[in-house]
Amino acid sequence: MELWYTEEHTKNVRFSIKVDKQLVSFKSEFQRIDIFESKEFGRFLTLDGFMMLTEKDEFIYHEMITHVPMAVNPNAKKILVIGAGDGGTVRELAKYDHIEKIDMVEIDKAVVDLCREFLPSTACKLEDKRVNIYYEDGLKFVRSKHNEYDIVIVDSTDPFGPGEDLFTREFYGNCFNALKDDGILVNQHESPYYEADAIASKRANKQLKAVFPFATVYQLHIPTYPSGHWLFGFASKKYNPVTDLKADIWNSFGIKTKYYNTELHKGAFALPNYVKELISE
Repeated sequence: MELWYTEEHTKNVRFSIKVDKQLVSFKSEFQRIDIFESKEFGRFLTLDGFMMLTEKDEFIYHEMITHVPMAVNPNAKKILVIGAGDGGTVRELAKYDHIEKIDMVEIDKAVVDLCREFLPSTACKLEDKRVNIYYEDGLKFVRSKHNEYDIVIVDSTDPFGPGEDLFTREFYGNCFNALKDDGILVNQHESPYYEADAIASKRANKQLKAVFPFATVYQLHIPTYPSGHWLFGFASKKYNPVTDLKADIWNSFGIKTKYYNTELHKGAFALPNYVKELISE
């Protein structure tokens, strides 16, 4: 008998991975958490049946959500990460020796605990002494913060269920207040390709533009996400992510990456026309 994980990307499109075995099936207070083992993608995590990461391609997501803002402000020392219970974003941030504090806010402790046990390749730096983990609602946590962080990274699930509040104008306004005068926000921005995902991308970008002086999107390619074409949002009080890129400083750090580099950084903001039209409407 063959076991397959199948995710419905649209009513007419499905994506499947052949599974060797299921390692975890757990219903937390907030969501269903499953971890599977596969030959092609290694272990992979799903929440409420939706793909979050695979061992084979997670480096693309985590490098691009982390190193893009760090290359624009390489002096950043205090970082807030909202979501990211798998630990991959923290792992990338921990590569910067000069970062002093990484606050991670994850609403579901079960995600962190299970990733520590079954996905140690992403959760390997959660014990770093600079990391402070808060198990609470990111929307509520950020309300009390003012002029505190250099960078806010919103590594959230899709805009429904536990992640829904992290795509609102109220939340982005609170993030704006939590950032210093030259602060940067980066967030997971969905896919621009399929219609329902594109609507979510457009809405998220519109909300960011209503709050920040500068807001745009950049692209990456992740094989296991719907369409493979994915967007992150970049918003800042001060910086343009292309003209203010500090390539020489970032490259001097000698950080080892598999996907990100400073040439790719500039190219990621060169958007296809259909994406330009989507965010300019």
